[in-house]
Amino acid sequence: MSEIETIQLAQDLSICRILNGMWQVAGGHGQIDHDSAISQMLEYDKNGFKTWDMADIYGPAESFYGDFRNVLEEEKGKDELKKIQGFTKFVPNPGPMTRSIVEHYIEESMKKMNVDVIDVLQFHWWDYNDAGYLDALHQLTKLRDAGKISHLALTNFDTERMQIMNDNGIELISNQVQYSIIDQRPKVKMASFCTNHNMKLLAYGTLLGGLLTEKYLGVTEPTRADLDTYSLQKYMNMIDAWGGWQLFQELLVVLDGIAKKHNVQIANVATRFVLDKPAVAGAIIGSRLGLSNHMTQNAKTFSLKLQNDDYEEIKSVTSKADDLFESIGDCGSEYR
Repeated sequence: MSEIETIQLAQDLSICRILNGMWQVAGGHGQIDHDSAISQMLEYDKNGFKTWDMADIYGPAESFYGDFRNVLEEEKGKDELKKIQGFTKFVPNPGPMTRSIVEHYIEESMKKMNVDVIDVLQFHWWDYNDAGYLDALHQLTKLRDAGKISHLALTNFDTERMQIMNDNGIELISNQVQYSIIDQRPKVKMASFCTNHNMKLLAYGTLLGGLLTEKYLGVTEPTRADLDTYSLQKYMNMIDAWGGWQLFQELLVVLDGIAKKHNVQIANVATRFVLDKPAVAGAIIGSRLGLSNHMTQNAKTFSLKLQNDDYEEIKSVTSKADDLFESIGDCGSEYR
């Protein structure tokens, strides 16, 4: 396999630039078997994909990670645990965010993940009208200072709220947002904000749940019944907002040509496109643990170098699309 590409997300934190996303174990992506999942997590680790992204709302994801850590330690020793990174998310329902409430949820995650310290805690908030998100961040900062969290980060916040946090002295290392060839909203405002404030972006939805692959090249528009995972359903809505199936087919034709030129696949081109964007530290690619395996193929992204004419060809299609920043708003607006 290609050499694994890493990046410093923080001074003391190096991560793989392709993170293993665990949303798929939460349901709606096929039945995940526990033992098969842990076995494949060990395989990801063996092949250098050592950074895991999960959340307290992703079903058994945190517990899977904890069990994976247990097996890894049994097989390779405690030092091996220092080589992996576990990112989780705190996604509370709006309401009072006291120290005891926030600490309870963080300790629950720590227990499930089998960690003494959470490497990166990514915070999400559903309702901007409830300013309790600042209370939560102040409590999370105290927990970080107390040693229960190494780094604080965000998921699906917009640039306006990031500025408010910055004005309130909240130190953050990253924001996890949707970023793909068809959804380039982060480049409008957020990327420059991150660059100016020493933050990074973690991108998800980069492959549109699998729609940005050869499987959908040259096929008629799938019906809702054909879209048999939550990811496919979610990102089909993004394609509709972006410009529709016919324009998406034009894009796939271009991406297929670029992929063939570089002896890779469409998914590699789509991932490299996002990894090359300013402020992007990594792309989160979903892992349907025990059901599918794309490790060898994903690794080809690391040796891929896109050329100027590749970008121009992609732009020749994306320039015809609707402006998602105008129609949806800044990153994360689709959740509010």
